[in-house]
Amino acid sequence: MRLYFANHRAVWRGGDVAGVDRTLFAEALLRHKLPAGTPVLLDDAMRPIEPVSSWFRRLALRRKRPKTMRSYAYTVLMLLGFLQARGLDLRSATESDILQFRQWRLDDAEETIEEPSWDRDAAAIGQLYDFLKDIGYVTARPWRSTLQGESLGSGTSTDVRVRHMEIEQYVYFRDVGFAGLTPDAGLDATFHGWRPHRNRAACELALLTGMRIQEWSTLLLPELGLESGGRPRTTDVDLAACAKRKQPRSVYVPADAMELLDPYLTIERPEIVAASQRTLRRQHRDLFVVTRIEGDGRRLRGVLEGRTVTRVVKDMDPDLRRVTVLETGGGLEPLALFVGRGGKMLSFSGWDRVRWRAWDRLQTWSSHQAAPQLPRHRWVYHDLRHTFALRLLIFLTREVLGDAASQELPIATLLDHMTGNPLLIVQRRLGHLRPSTTYRYVRYLKDPMREVDDAFREWTAVGGASYITIARHMMNLEEHAHAAPR
Repeated sequence: MRLYFANHRAVWRGGDVAGVDRTLFAEALLRHKLPAGTPVLLDDAMRPIEPVSSWFRRLALRRKRPKTMRSYAYTVLMLLGFLQARGLDLRSATESDILQFRQWRLDDAEETIEEPSWDRDAAAIGQLYDFLKDIGYVTARPWRSTLQGESLGSGTSTDVRVRHMEIEQYVYFRDVGFAGLTPDAGLDATFHGWRPHRNRAACELALLTGMRIQEWSTLLLPELGLESGGRPRTTDVDLAACAKRKQPRSVYVPADAMELLDPYLTIERPEIVAASQRTLRRQHRDLFVVTRIEGDGRRLRGVLEGRTVTRVVKDMDPDLRRVTVLETGGGLEPLALFVGRGGKMLSFSGWDRVRWRAWDRLQTWSSHQAAPQLPRHRWVYHDLRHTFALRLLIFLTREVLGDAASQELPIATLLDHMTGNPLLIVQRRLGHLRPSTTYRYVRYLKDPMREVDDAFREWTAVGGASYITIARHMMNLEEHAHAAPR
């Protein structure tokens, strides 16, 4: 069995056939192409393996994300291989066979997985068997229902991992790690990083908007009102295709984030674009070449794969955004906000390399007296989102308490509660589907480890009190110990 993924742009790039008109080829490709990222499972004779390939096609036509389809495809490929080694297939597999596959994935495979990863596998297998049941390939799922329903999942809920930064840690992360300064805000003559203004601006944008990396790193200039040299003080961005689960929401970009973009847009970005002109011209046919920006930056009209098309910006997926350029007459201008070498939008792995180099710098300067304490594990970009959520939640909570106190109300009115509920506001800003997801942040409003340190600092500072001494004091045992029997 061989697993492939549909990539119509690769077909377009390699589609030169002698005697075939390029326009006709584009029309034929449009009629027969699968949605981008669709898994295709082939046998040794390069024929589609059914009914699995039809299930993949249904997922794609229902607009399942390519990343999710890829995960599902590898799960099913492993399941098919596991069953095939036992002389079985999807139709003949029993509950015992599926549970043995689960045990193999968790305990016996060359690379075992944890329960949360198995839950994703279980979701894929469950959806596959639902499809097989719909088309009459099987009569029912081969496993029995449990208290959790007809699911192979572990039934355990995983706690969200919330790690945030204090202000000193964030400034150190942004200015020393990304911008190449010293911990005391001086210039570091030994810094050899690339594009510090871009990296620092990206860090600030991620923090002050709470956007995920797939949201802020794929922004286009028109979404921020930055096309044609515009510099709005603040702006709002409508997210859709690049948001998690493609859940639409509006994101406010404050003045501080826009201001920190200016050095990058003025100094670094023009240099990157000028140096990439030859590369962009060579790849001209593979790009979405925009000739007109319409609707106040909401729509782009240009040539894509030989056809003149109009695309709504918020509905453009990351792959299309990476190849979107503007024909200015004097050259090709990438419309991506953050660009790297060659004029292309940085990939997620490219941003990871930036973050790894930043972490190495932070550790190099960790002994400096102005450096804050670092966590054991390196920070990730999502920690900035958690920091945004917690700081906003703390501020809104204090604001609501202050309003209630100033109005001398024993309890907030229903209207006040509905309009000013901090959790609901943060939920909307983060784009969480359920309030329960946002509610998990409440337990992190105070750092429990810091509270432990504060609770025992006074005792440990005097004579180095042991935990036994502390426990005795808390349980009022010291008085009894010192009291002599009469």
